[in-house]
Amino acid sequence: MSVGPADRRTVVKTTLLGALGLGLGGSCRHLGGLVVPAPRRRFARVKVSPDRVIRTVAGLRPFRPSGFVVRAELLGERTLIHNYGHGGGGITLSWGTAHLALEEVARTGARRVAVLGCGAVGLATARLLQQRGLDVTIYAKELPPGTTSNVAGAQWSPFSVADPERRTAAFDEQLVSASRFSYRYFQGLIGAEYGVRWIENYQLHAQPPAPYWVRTLIPDLYPETRALARGEHPFDFPHVSRYDTMLIETSVYLRALARDVRQAGGRIVVREFESREELAALPEPAVVNCTGLGAKALFGDEELMPIKGQLSFLLPQPEVDYIVISDSLYMFPRSDGILLGGTFERGNWTLEPDAAAAQRILDGHRRLFAAMK
Repeated sequence: MSVGPADRRTVVKTTLLGALGLGLGGSCRHLGGLVVPAPRRRFARVKVSPDRVIRTVAGLRPFRPSGFVVRAELLGERTLIHNYGHGGGGITLSWGTAHLALEEVARTGARRVAVLGCGAVGLATARLLQQRGLDVTIYAKELPPGTTSNVAGAQWSPFSVADPERRTAAFDEQLVSASRFSYRYFQGLIGAEYGVRWIENYQLHAQPPAPYWVRTLIPDLYPETRALARGEHPFDFPHVSRYDTMLIETSVYLRALARDVRQAGGRIVVREFESREELAALPEPAVVNCTGLGAKALFGDEELMPIKGQLSFLLPQPEVDYIVISDSLYMFPRSDGILLGGTFERGNWTLEPDAAAAQRILDGHRRLFAAMK
């Protein structure tokens, strides 16, 4: 059978597309004068099964419905600066609220500072004080990896930092300031040394999502945010969007910060305080309170409450290079395992993992990734 010129062009074009694997949907690009679809991003599927679970842990987020506290007060002859109550945004906001606390310390003129707490907020606060040339001692009941920060699923995104109806204009101003400072500071930590890297985040919703109030305050800190068409992703959800963010591997990150504190001449002392009077006897003239939930008993903050989060880790999969957050589940790929989460229990003080919650998280993620196209 003979083939005419027009048919030959069609055959050549079809063969070329097949050879290059370009018939996969997504955006288009030019190739030799032809407009052809660009290849869709490849998504490695997370392997979810009970025999791949390597650990299940729980942590307590220190939440205040009206938002985190950064303020100064007198403590006998000393100045006490509070920096706690970040909810699910402790690691995200740590450098920003540390900077706000540093400004309060600077007003005192103190050259020696005590920092209470050795989680993400305490370590960031200590480092900024050291960078200002101050002498720092950290006092903490628990050290990494025994802190709440170590079990956090840490991507850069201020989440559950306040109840929207309890916010004030002053709080929003603090939140924006802390977010911007922290976002910029984390960019200077990108790399294997601190366990911080850029990553794509995919948000999956069964219904059109309402705008999250924090993101409306800082939309530019969620770069490349856009809704995706069905052919641009493999997820079995009608509403999918993406943006770029930073993932913080807490085990690497906290270990590196503690090292930096010590190398800069800081001291880390294991000590638990039971009263304000004990704090007033410290030798440092300024004290920064980064105790998280510990501030409830130590300083009588009755608004402070725990929000329990439970995580299960699967065997690592280095090929998984994206975050997924759905209406009730989330997945973060870390070098020490695939982190699966999906609980948010207000007022629950227990650190014991719940078997039913663990099963729900596992089953939900198994269905999610099995449905990927």
